[in-house]
Amino acid sequence: MQIRRRRRVALVAAGLAAGLALTACASTDPPASANSTGASAKAVTLSLVAYSTPQAAYEKIIAAFQKTPAGKDVKFTQSYGASGDQSRAVESGLPADFVMFSLETDMTRLVKAGLVAEDWSSDQDKGIITDSVVALVTRKGNPKGIKSFADLTKPGVDVITPNPFSSGGARWNIMAVYGSQTQTGKSPAQAAAFLTKVLKNVSVQDDSARASLQTFTGGKGDVLISYENEAIFAQQKGQDIDYVVPDSTLLIENPAAVTKNSKHPKEAKAFLDFVHTPQAQRIFAENGYRPVVKGADTAGQSFPTPSGLFTIADLGGWPDVATKYFDVDKGIVTDIERKLGVSVEKK
Repeated sequence: MQIRRRRRVALVAAGLAAGLALTACASTDPPASANSTGASAKAVTLSLVAYSTPQAAYEKIIAAFQKTPAGKDVKFTQSYGASGDQSRAVESGLPADFVMFSLETDMTRLVKAGLVAEDWSSDQDKGIITDSVVALVTRKGNPKGIKSFADLTKPGVDVITPNPFSSGGARWNIMAVYGSQTQTGKSPAQAAAFLTKVLKNVSVQDDSARASLQTFTGGKGDVLISYENEAIFAQQKGQDIDYVVPDSTLLIENPAAVTKNSKHPKEAKAFLDFVHTPQAQRIFAENGYRPVVKGADTAGQSFPTPSGLFTIADLGGWPDVATKYFDVDKGIVTDIERKLGVSVEKK
């Protein structure tokens, strides 16, 4: 398949926790137009539910949106967490007007639940609003000499990656490791054996990608499998880390949509449209994401294109991958993790 266009913390421990803390429910309020009683005549509140890593970007994007005619009377509540957890929460009744997840299957869960339209991915960017790649985050100076996923199998290399049964980011990581083998001529059995060797060296599997970043920047591990944008985020926060983009790695594509039961569909759609604008895409780039809008300013970030970059479609696509690798009863990754004593229950 032709690959779609390649787009686009210690501080002290307490300071790190504060700097990277997730927001369960935050409110962002713009100045509201008032009527003669002093109350807002038009203000509406949108509920934004997203996976853990884009919080810093959204805080700036929301502020920018609220300065536009379409967003001047719009307030927001914000909820961030592990992608799978967030998707299941919305499915179970968590109010949401706008959702962004780490991977497609967390969106299709809501399509099946009747909460997101079936044509959510019909726009020119196929419902994707940010890209990244799976990268390897190391200690400053890369003392272990990590260059590729193969280096993660070496004895004594302590690896950190999230749990793929709660974190969407972890599933990207897992499939990047696996695909780095199949996409370079190895058999599925050889790829599974390679993945097992990597996972045997994993000491901590947190619930989310951001929690894994906190674990790593707190001093645990030699290498973190993560999003490229998370590595850039950590560097921006003053962390002494480096990162490597392997020659063979996976393109990460993050979807967003408006929910069908939104009480304010017009405003929610206006916000969705805004996140596709060059202005919003530049903010994403400032936060380490690869813009998906052609010609968008990358804000001075360097986004190298790996020679062996592949997509999830090259591995069969998320519907097939979710079943074949992560099915709770018979998934290939499920079996590997269970044998290693890792929880495979959805959290």
